[in-house]
Amino acid sequence: MALLPQILNSRTTSSFGLTLLNPNKPNSSSSSSPSHQSQSTNLISPLHRRRRNSNLLRCSSSSFPEKHHTSGPPPQSDDTTELPLFPLPLVLFPGAILPLQIFEFRYRMMMHTLLQTDLRFGVIYSDSTTGTADVGCVGEVIKHERLVDDRFFLICKGQERFRVTNIVRTKPYLVANVTWLEDKPSSDEEEDLESLAVEVETYMKDVIRLSNRLNGKPEKEAQDLRRNLFPTPFSFFVGSTFEGAPREQQALLELEETGSRLKREKETLRNTLNYLTAASAVKDVFPSS
Repeated sequence: MALLPQILNSRTTSSFGLTLLNPNKPNSSSSSSPSHQSQSTNLISPLHRRRRNSNLLRCSSSSFPEKHHTSGPPPQSDDTTELPLFPLPLVLFPGAILPLQIFEFRYRMMMHTLLQTDLRFGVIYSDSTTGTADVGCVGEVIKHERLVDDRFFLICKGQERFRVTNIVRTKPYLVANVTWLEDKPSSDEEEDLESLAVEVETYMKDVIRLSNRLNGKPEKEAQDLRRNLFPTPFSFFVGSTFEGAPREQQALLELEETGSRLKREKETLRNTLNYLTAASAVKDVFPSS
């Protein structure tokens, strides 16, 4: 079954959830490996999957008490620092919001330490097929609640990206030395990032409109998706909406040029739009299918 885009409003993330076609395989089928299917072909929004599987992630309430934290100066790309890591079957982008439930003993230990220090840890993508990635994103705890059984509900916000240089220790939880990752200037001096961002936003609006039509929802045109974001943070926002395709999200996170990231997102959205257009035409001919 081909990957069907699904757009859902999430009050937790204030973004659109999109399950998108693999840009390299526009007609992905069920012949994929079971582990790949479990991440890419499930049409349930990842937020809903978290609610159904309490052993993985759980959305937490927006009314949790917030511990205020003032970050220091932004890290430099050549800095090396020690960072506790939290491997998860998802990708966190700078600026994105991530709700988590912490229940494993080792990560409860980690949270006790973090709540007394700088509230920052590394979220890094991991699955049983590809293993643990070496590029991740810092998650900063902006709200938390500790329960009587010592579990934690957290709301985290994505900050800067990092690359793992070496593992410091693996017990009681993973700690690594990391260097900070920043986008480099475009290798194409004539590349117009603003125009690329406008094109990507247009494709997103078309995908949302057609997806709503296929799902029987009003075909209202999406409003301003960029929200005055510059091209780089907008490219991260777009990547964060590709829920249900974590390997594609990881590839986007690892890119070190904003233009390359926007071009890949544009291609992904274009493939998705083509698929939706065809599906919409079939629905017009066979309304009951």
